[in-house]
Amino acid sequence: MESLSLPVLNPLVASSSNLFRNQSSRMTSSMVSSLKSPIGGTSLSTVRRFRVGVVRMQAVDEDIDLKQMRDMAAAKKRWDGLLREGKVKLLTPREAGYAISLSNKPLLDVRPSSERNKAWVKGSTWVPIFDNDDNLDAGTLSKKVTSFAMGGWWSGAPTLSFNRLFLSKVEEKFPKDSELIVACQKGLRSLAACELLYNAGYENLFWVQGGLESAQDEDLVTEGVQPLKLAGIGGFSEFLGWTDQQRAQAAKEGWGYRLVYTARLFGVVLAADALFVGAQQLGHYIQELRGH
Repeated sequence: MESLSLPVLNPLVASSSNLFRNQSSRMTSSMVSSLKSPIGGTSLSTVRRFRVGVVRMQAVDEDIDLKQMRDMAAAKKRWDGLLREGKVKLLTPREAGYAISLSNKPLLDVRPSSERNKAWVKGSTWVPIFDNDDNLDAGTLSKKVTSFAMGGWWSGAPTLSFNRLFLSKVEEKFPKDSELIVACQKGLRSLAACELLYNAGYENLFWVQGGLESAQDEDLVTEGVQPLKLAGIGGFSEFLGWTDQQRAQAAKEGWGYRLVYTARLFGVVLAADALFVGAQQLGHYIQELRGH
């Protein structure tokens, strides 16, 4: 079986990179338009060289996007094969709950710490396949800035990196003949983890379909500061309560739950209005100082 293609397994970073390349393509296109009529000392040969460079850069971007699409399609095909051939068994969250409580099967939680710290299944073992990238080198900081600017501020999606100790940590905790239930928040990274584990010799693997997010309250015994369904959300959208998971939770909790987020929205509007008025007053004050 093919080895796992790691860049494909981080869709948050990949999607941010795609957005960044799309913005770069738009910027370079506008620059090309501005150079259609050479001005001043700009020669036609310089413009042609610039256009050739832009075309090459756009071609590289398209090749990267195409490669990511092909890699993801290949990974999905492999994962579907694991399930279809019975090499990885499928469980619903409710079935996983029964297997944990009645058969004492261990649950391997492969979510990043940003999700695990909010809520987890009681008694589960945590070994993330991807975790929050806390490095402060230039490359990581650039990724974080790009991710934040391209929607991370709204979704709260962290910058993740592959945990190269994943397999060794799992092997320390579980022998190869263990019956392992593998789960993540939405079900994608846990499938990637199942492939890695199967290739490493684990043959009694169970995958939680739809991830822990799809579990109902009665399916699993959980711990943590939030409901399990809300562990994967964050950012400004979580603060305002504008996520699908929070809307579903509001339908259960009633008006009290909704009023909290309505009050937050009014607070944000009032704060924005106060900042706008304050900026206007500061502008007037600066103008008066210049007048004197």
